[in-house]
Amino acid sequence: MPSPAVTGTAPPRRPWTLRASARTRSARALPAGDPFAWLDGAARARAEAGLTRRTVPREADDGLLLDLAGNDYLGLLRHPDVVAAAAGAARVWGAGAGGSRLVTGDTGLHHELERELADFYGAEAALVFSSGYAANLAMVTALAAPDGGAPPLVVCDRHNHASLIDATRLARASGARVALFDHAEPGRAAEALATAEGRSLVLSDTVFSVDGDLTDTAALSRVARAHGAALLLDDAHGLGVVGPGGRGTATAAGLRGADDVAVSVTLSKALGSQGGAVLGPRGVIRHLVETARTFVFDTGLAPAAVGAALAALRVLRAEPGRAGAVRERARRLAEGLRERGLSASAPDAAVVSVPAPSPEAALRWREACLASGVRVGCFRPPSVPDGRSRLRLTARATLDGGDIDRVLEVIATNRPG
Repeated sequence: MPSPAVTGTAPPRRPWTLRASARTRSARALPAGDPFAWLDGAARARAEAGLTRRTVPREADDGLLLDLAGNDYLGLLRHPDVVAAAAGAARVWGAGAGGSRLVTGDTGLHHELERELADFYGAEAALVFSSGYAANLAMVTALAAPDGGAPPLVVCDRHNHASLIDATRLARASGARVALFDHAEPGRAAEALATAEGRSLVLSDTVFSVDGDLTDTAALSRVARAHGAALLLDDAHGLGVVGPGGRGTATAAGLRGADDVAVSVTLSKALGSQGGAVLGPRGVIRHLVETARTFVFDTGLAPAAVGAALAALRVLRAEPGRAGAVRERARRLAEGLRERGLSASAPDAAVVSVPAPSPEAALRWREACLASGVRVGCFRPPSVPDGRSRLRLTARATLDGGDIDRVLEVIATNRPG
């Protein structure tokens, strides 16, 4: 297997300037034309490859369509306590936060959610962001920022979520070195860490979003500790699903409250709301408040989303069996698909992945399922590598036996070929 790809540092950054360069001045003499003309060709190329994407507004839930495409793992999206909390927060605090949390967008509700999230994960502190994407950008870029010494090294699993990949790119642009290691291979991460000249960080999803596989978090932690590296985990698909009572992958791996680990979560999956958060040592959270650009320069999370997430977390704490229920439903879906002659991933959490022969076949399969009353996800390049198009099913704790039988029948009946 090839060694982890390590890139050098970015060239020294020049001060921002509005002064036109010679190249810019010469470009002004070019013939005028449509600067967006190239987009038509790009769209045609995507269409020919079966990769066209479009938004399709869904109807309000009428109870007839079974949705296994969304990420409402615990069935809390429409829970009456969660919906009431969202409405109540909007009435008290208004429709939006009104500004950055460092200006006017901070409310007592934000701090209440942060305290309860930190307690749920056994962390010293937490910080809520407007999205899980923003939380990951903040966590990585702030902790990989240069400190005047040797460039930090960021070691990243190749299959990490796009938000971690983008955060890594931003860190590299700020002067960090970057190494990508083979998916879920802690030994390859160790090889990359051996090249570190200064601080180092290891980045990994806990549950990978496409196939639903769980990384060996404990082994990755041992590797990071052996090299004095911080471990940054994206537990978007672990919160509410993995670990006792859904307390997350770090807890399941024996890393609850570890002082060398920071964890990001999303509030839009198991908690059925919107937003994201970073949890970890108090010093980490303080650093993010003071330096993370997606916190400092972004409008705070809307109060309705904060209230909904807080209510959902309280439902989960009161009903910890929901976490085990969603894992059990995922296992039943995977086993049923295999019994019907289909290939299906072995789920470690809520996601079940079913390979399709091509992007076009995956899209037709999804549409046929939808016409039969079952909504499933469809992953095609660039969301997955070439040759790995698939349907993605997300189990929900509230699915009953009849629901599961119906899903299995629809998927099997409409299989390609």
